[in-house]
Formats: sequence, C-alpha cells, structure tokens
Amino acid sequence: MAIFSARALRILPALCLALAMASACTPKIVKPKPGAGGGDGIRTDVDETLATSAPNVDVEEARIRGKEFRSIQELKAIYFDFDSYALNDAAREALKENAEYLSAHPDLETLIEGHCDQRGTNEYNLALGQKRAKETRDYLMRLGVPGKSVGTISFGKERPACDQETEECWAKNRRAETKIRAQTASNHTTPRQ
Repeated sequence: MAIFSARALRILPALCLALAMASACTPKIVKPKPGAGGGDGIRTDVDETLATSAPNVDVEEARIRGKEFRSIQELKAIYFDFDSYALNDAAREALKENAEYLSAHPDLETLIEGHCDQRGTNEYNLALGQKRAKETRDYLMRLGVPGKSVGTISFGKERPACDQETEECWAKNRRAETKIRAQTASNHTTPRQ
C-alpha cells in the first residue's frame, strides 16, 4: 500500500499540471457588446455590415496551394497594425479594388499570404499570419469573390519584405499579399453531364 501511495504522490503533481494546461488552452468565447463598433450604434455605411457578416462558403483550400502563384501590379498588398489582424480603412479600400479585379477574372485562383514582422515566436507569427490571411479572404468573399477559388497560407515572419529592425520596416512586413494563378485542368474540376 505504501508503494502505491508514493507512486500516486509522484504522479499527482504532473496530472494536476496537465489538467491546468488543458483547461487554459480551451477557446474563450467573446460575445460582442450591444452597439459595439458603431460608436453611436447607428450604421452609416455598408462596410460595417461587410465587416460583421460571415461568408457562407465551403472553401477547399488544400488544392489551392502551390508555387505557381504570382504577384501582379493590379492586386495590392494590405498592411496591418502591430499584433492585429483587423482590417483598417486603407486595407478595405485596397481589397475593394482587388475584389473588382478578381471578379472580372473568374478564371483565376487566388492565394492570400499572411505575413508578420520579426518580433514574436515562430508559432505565434504563423498563427497571426493565418488570421491575417483568413480575414483578408473573408472580406474578399463578402465583396463577391467566390470562396472556392481563394486559399490562404501563413508565412509568419519567414518571408520579410524588409529585414531592418526599425518600426518602418516592421510595418512593411505586417501584410497580406494577394497572388494569382490560372486555373488548369489539374486544379479545376468540371461537373459531369
């Protein structure tokens, strides 16, 4: 009996630590407060509706990956504040132009790349870059870009646009880039008739 008790006493702290870590990792549900985001509670433009409505599209991202994607001048990169994935007014304006281009070219597949500055851990920046890419994709979808043609990927801090350690340089690295490729027979399925 004494052996069992000694063994149990050695395992008990590890078990308690594991349970504490597991409960700390559960997702927190944050409910918006009534009237949040509008200041006076009155919507004055369509952007707030676009920012809060969730797209209802099943996105097949796995096949929308690859090295064939490229940047073009018509598709603007957007930039984020430090430690944020919220779209600012300048980003929304750029994405409206990007959405117009993508809607006029339905034969293209789109990849949104999320990027971060060099501060923070690799894991944190990969997660933040994915949130930036997803927020960008979701906004494009709310603007009418078909979700099945838009994929996301995060590069975190692995592909900086600028490598100096200044605030100006870090601001250039906190971005989402929209890249495209033409659909081909291997990456586009057609319905059977």
